[in-house]
Amino acid sequence: MDEVFGRRDMISPAQLKALSVKSDRRGWFQVGGHLAALALTGTALAATWGTIWMVPFFAAHGVLLNFLYAGQHELSHWTVFQTKKLNEAFGRAFGFLLLYPRDFDQIQHFAHHRFTQDWDQDGELGRPRYTLASYLLWVFGPTYWYTRVTRILRFTLGQVREHYIPDDRKADVVREGRWHMAAYVGIALLSIGSGSWLAVQLWLLPLIVMKPVHQLQNTIEHLGLPHVDAITQNTRTTRTNAVMRWLCWNMQYHTAHHAFPGVPCYTLPKLHETIFVEKDRKPPSMSYLGFQWAVVKAFWNGRTEADYPDDAIWISDDTDLEPVGPRPAASA
Repeated sequence: MDEVFGRRDMISPAQLKALSVKSDRRGWFQVGGHLAALALTGTALAATWGTIWMVPFFAAHGVLLNFLYAGQHELSHWTVFQTKKLNEAFGRAFGFLLLYPRDFDQIQHFAHHRFTQDWDQDGELGRPRYTLASYLLWVFGPTYWYTRVTRILRFTLGQVREHYIPDDRKADVVREGRWHMAAYVGIALLSIGSGSWLAVQLWLLPLIVMKPVHQLQNTIEHLGLPHVDAITQNTRTTRTNAVMRWLCWNMQYHTAHHAFPGVPCYTLPKLHETIFVEKDRKPPSMSYLGFQWAVVKAFWNGRTEADYPDDAIWISDDTDLEPVGPRPAASA
């Protein structure tokens, strides 16, 4: 993931070089802040379990667990720490907690960056086109977790079906899947043997229940934008607050990230400022709740993702980016 799919007309080489500098100090601050918050919510959740006071701590802990993927994503790009081994170590740990093995995630995400919005090659578009039902099942988690768990099971059995995984990497994802499965089984056996529910209470249950909050970010980044080879058209930036930007490691600046994926998360705000604000340019952008409401309206009355053209924006709340309507119904 060291490749930078750069757009050299958007920023000078000197500016890009300065913004691409990685720092162990800033990396530790980024990772440490997230893990410290998790330690606090986990301690509070354990202390209040079984009482009404556990509810806010359960929610906060589950959200923080899910947004570890923001860290895994950045660590997969090798951009959090200057020291590569730290990126790999934390990336593998986060991937284990999220049931999302690092090697597989890197391969899939590389294909996503290389072929963004290409139905045939984008690693994140290996799905049927959404209906309202399938979209809601993904947002609320049932199909999300089914996909994650069955993939690890397949890899454990040596079955690799993803077309974007090269032949020379299939052994890696199989080996990784087996290590994950062995560790998960080990934790389950240890929990049963000791009569402890801590793994469920402080890890799996909050992770599963609070997934919809993280799906707000997962779904907003590309859906409803043109399937064209232009980052400033096919990738959406999210309008939100400072707390959410901290929680998501600045991935709300997603257009800037796709333009220059070698830039660390802690300098993405400056990158966005440089390539968009200072040049009076504007990437597609929406708020989290505004986007979700627009998706529901787009899929209402039986409409599906297939009813909208691939080459035009069809989800937007920006008058400068007026969305198109669904294709006219075929005449009888």
